[in-house]
Amino acid sequence: MCDQCLQKTASRRAVMLAGAGLLAATQFGGRAQAQPARAAATPDEALKLLEAGNARYVANQPQQRDFSAGRAARTQGQAPFAAILGCADSRVAPELAFDQNPGDLFVVRVAGNFVTPDGLGSLEYGAAVLGTKLIMVLGHNSCGAVNATVEALQKGNTLPGHIADLVRAMKPGIEPTLKNAGSDLAQRAVVANVQYNVERLKTATPILADMVTKGQIRVVGGVYDLATGKVGLV
Repeated sequence: MCDQCLQKTASRRAVMLAGAGLLAATQFGGRAQAQPARAAATPDEALKLLEAGNARYVANQPQQRDFSAGRAARTQGQAPFAAILGCADSRVAPELAFDQNPGDLFVVRVAGNFVTPDGLGSLEYGAAVLGTKLIMVLGHNSCGAVNATVEALQKGNTLPGHIADLVRAMKPGIEPTLKNAGSDLAQRAVVANVQYNVERLKTATPILADMVTKGQIRVVGGVYDLATGKVGLV
């Protein structure tokens, strides 16, 4: 092949590669546009930011914020540093509990903070596309969904509507705690439910398990205390 032909072929190939790169960058929410700066570059840094933010929240010393200031920049994309799989309980708001700005946390919420297919897909999107460095499964004490599951497993009662689906989904993580009775059963069930779903996310193929193995993301569990606002790792 002549030199001129080689140059033309290389040129066409460069154009094709550039087009493919643009398509891959734009197919998920405008990734080709300028992205906001990520607050944490590693899983350890992400966890430290959450812990520091929660300490400010507990001390009632949140950072002062102008929420209107970053709106224009956030139209160009998002770069959350952590994802939260939290309970839908109205008393537990992750952005407040960890004293973070809009765009810092990628939050998935469902009563009982357990992994659903849709929730898993959302967390995979957060990790693989948005670049979150940490996933925290966040439970809390006095969780109505956990208490309902414990009672249903103990008494065999049937809950109305789709609430029964919550119990069926949470049963695998909570049922083992019923082997040991005691006044702390409700709290042990909360912790067990968090730990069970942490393990589910760590081993979720094909995306999260591979990223965990490579150290690209970390999955941890936490329990929020309603009285103090403190999040303790479990």
